[in-house]
Amino acid sequence: MPAIPIIMPQLGESIAEAAVINFLVAPGQRIEVGQDLIEVETNKASMTVTAPCAGIVKSFSAQLNESYAVGAVLGQLEVSAAEAAQSGLDVVPPPKSCDTEVVSRPHPANTSGVQPTIRGLPVPANASGASYISPRLKARMHELGLSAADLAGIAGSGAAGRVTVEDFEKFMVHLDKQKLSKASSMRVAVADAMRRSWTRPIATVGLPVLLDALLAHRKTCNPKPGPALYALRALALALEENSAVAGRLVGVNIVHPSSIDVGFAVEADDGVLVPVLRAADKRPLKELTGRYNELVELARQRKLPADATGGSVATVTNFGTFGLVWATPIPLPEQTVVLGMGVGRRVPYWDEAKAQFVPVMEANLTLSFDHRVLDGGAAGRLLQRIAALMQKPELL
Repeated sequence: MPAIPIIMPQLGESIAEAAVINFLVAPGQRIEVGQDLIEVETNKASMTVTAPCAGIVKSFSAQLNESYAVGAVLGQLEVSAAEAAQSGLDVVPPPKSCDTEVVSRPHPANTSGVQPTIRGLPVPANASGASYISPRLKARMHELGLSAADLAGIAGSGAAGRVTVEDFEKFMVHLDKQKLSKASSMRVAVADAMRRSWTRPIATVGLPVLLDALLAHRKTCNPKPGPALYALRALALALEENSAVAGRLVGVNIVHPSSIDVGFAVEADDGVLVPVLRAADKRPLKELTGRYNELVELARQRKLPADATGGSVATVTNFGTFGLVWATPIPLPEQTVVLGMGVGRRVPYWDEAKAQFVPVMEANLTLSFDHRVLDGGAAGRLLQRIAALMQKPELL
């Protein structure tokens, strides 16, 4: 009796494989075209593999809780020639078999056989890409103090586009002919931190926030906290309410922070330093202001004390000081989120009570986050909560 393979279908544009989690029918069972046969799970959702043709389930070759690439054969269906023709499938007799295989493709027939193809993926499934670095090349790079990121601009001539030692040496000779300047130790440290940060999937959400209440409150304070400190305190309170969003993914666990220690970016010579305010959720704005100002000055002098560096769970950066309206900062490697604040601008705002536009001060807030820990919805809710807290500065 003719047989047709059950194929792992393309389940999404960027999905290359799925795990089998349940068989919805049994071998020997009669099924109809389009009937659900196998339940599979991707890293995004649970889906089903359906029958391409009516027939009888012959067997399943797939195993429970095992992952299979798109195009893999998961089992076999026994179908009649009439059923195959009704579903638009070709009957192709294999050369050394008494059974007949049905190939899942529309007419016209191509008796040379069909190999499953994967459409819609940015790269083919199971492709190794051009990231392989031979031990010889690794040794040469280590000798020169270089990392894989430094090879991003080299066009490889090796198999599958791999960068060979010869490609590398030509690249280094070319560099020697260019104008070079020595990077500072801080610039190298920042570059390394950002390289490690970018190994994760980073996304950004943003929304505008009104600053009028914050600026009015600031006039009553002595010393006066900067707008970024209001944002820092609001972020700390929001994280204290739900510490999971400040957690780090390690293996299969979310590691919650033991203390809401929040850093803030300070531009220094040829780099950025991040002083840390410890337990920022436990200390009111008035208490944080003096320490914040002190750490800003120490950071600019590159004299930060040991107890004010490292170990923070999030960072606030005020890119508005450079006149920027919007930006997408990158969280530090040990952090999940970074809150950014743009420049304040006078803009028209519709006042429902007055039924007219009124001038207000507005700035954009951005939240960049590790997408492995947070999804867009959770990040959006966190940012909404931060903005709401900034609207009530007297509570900070």
